[in-house]
Amino acid sequence: MKKQNESTDPLGPMTVGGQAVIEGVMMRAPGMIATAVRRADGSIMVRREPFVSITKRVPSLKYPLLRGALGIIEMLVVGIRTLNFSAEVAMADAGKASGQTEISEKPSCNEGRSSDDRRSPKNKRPSRDRLMLGVTVTVAFALAIALFFVTPLVLTSVVFSADQSPVLFNLLAGAIRLAIFLTYLLAIARMRDVQRLFAYHGAEHKAVFAYEGGRELTVESARTQSRFHPRCGTSFLLVVMVSAILVFALLDGFLIMWLGNLTLGIRLAAHLPLIPLVGGVSYELIRMSARHAGSWWGRLLVAPGLWLQAITTREPDEGQLEVALAALQSALATTEESVTNPSAPALAGAA
Repeated sequence: MKKQNESTDPLGPMTVGGQAVIEGVMMRAPGMIATAVRRADGSIMVRREPFVSITKRVPSLKYPLLRGALGIIEMLVVGIRTLNFSAEVAMADAGKASGQTEISEKPSCNEGRSSDDRRSPKNKRPSRDRLMLGVTVTVAFALAIALFFVTPLVLTSVVFSADQSPVLFNLLAGAIRLAIFLTYLLAIARMRDVQRLFAYHGAEHKAVFAYEGGRELTVESARTQSRFHPRCGTSFLLVVMVSAILVFALLDGFLIMWLGNLTLGIRLAAHLPLIPLVGGVSYELIRMSARHAGSWWGRLLVAPGLWLQAITTREPDEGQLEVALAALQSALATTEESVTNPSAPALAGAA
């Protein structure tokens, strides 16, 4: 099994990271994304694809605030695409179990096809897939904004009389936003399928910790690692909520000075377009806290996210660790031979 030559500070700049998907894990390494999914027959299917962030391809987009806002959108697209892949695998296995034909693999090229075949409706699937992905991302954004940004503003305006107090209003809205978020997490955490998803989330963290610590990428090594990682997306979401209070309080203060009075409509019109800015500020705060992890405020900034991972992660079993390690090994691989779809038994003892 591969062993890393150097240890990596888990609070330092990201080299690898990922997310849990349906019965699997997606891992991202420099230049590559790999998604490993456990199939119904016990084998592990791995899909590997090149990925270079737009901020690396377009240097002018690397500026602070802008890079964070773009990164959020980019990873949301990647996350939904990998979730869709894992869902397709699960549905194919379910269809096979019920006697239906399994979903066939998409061809990688047009060799052996006539020009008429290439014009057939089947070959329009990539365009349809991109359209559906765009629709899915748009809907996901809209629902998240409605639930976590619009609803707190409306409730704060209706329940409290603090519209003309920028700091108090945004503190109350932030508290409501956090309450909605925690309620949502606690509610879905009771679902059996989500509990398995959270276990894969824990497996992802353990695999990343093993890599960052320079340990062998084995189940035995990953099992001893913590499932609580300071650079988790959960921590980022909490920072977003705190950043929203600060950014919107400053914005409301300027609006009151300029307009003299703030209404709910004005707030919505002013706050919603600045959500990407909030994401950018949050990203920069995460980077800053990583560089100052030894300071009291750096530890303070990371701590709430670690506490929240008691909900969003669970202790994985050996099979889930195998899947996370398969995804990580594939994302780190440099040759096609090293990313052949592995089975579970082979993964446990071989690189």
